[in-house]
Amino acid sequence: MDETTEGISDSAVRAASEVRAVFSRLRRRLRELAGPEGLTPSQVSVLSRLDKEGASSASALAGAERVRPQSMAATLAALDQQGLVQRHPDPEDGRRQLVTLSVAGRERIEGDRQARTEWLAHTLQERFTEAERRTVIEALGLLDRLNQP
Repeated sequence: MDETTEGISDSAVRAASEVRAVFSRLRRRLRELAGPEGLTPSQVSVLSRLDKEGASSASALAGAERVRPQSMAATLAALDQQGLVQRHPDPEDGRRQLVTLSVAGRERIEGDRQARTEWLAHTLQERFTEAERRTVIEALGLLDRLNQP
């Protein structure tokens, strides 16, 4: 096996590079499909986080998104102005507010997700054979092992 000086095989280095490049291009394409209509990547990320993780404080969101609290305040103000989030008093600490998705925010996230899924399914159907789609499914199962401890 041909290995680099760090003890990592050339095939592992090439696979890492290819996976990053392909997933990066696919992520950009899927973001384009959702038609963010005025939403910044930061705003989309916050909406997505609220959808997946539920109610959160602004400070917890800032930490999770690795931004300054002032930046998160601006992001949340823009989302609030568009009616995509709601703020409620924290039942455990009345001085703090929890941010949740509004009905419009949830509809926006679900609509964007559906548009991306439909495009991806249609494109896979159109450009890949059944055998190739099965190969993609198998490869994704292998790649998912990267997420395991």
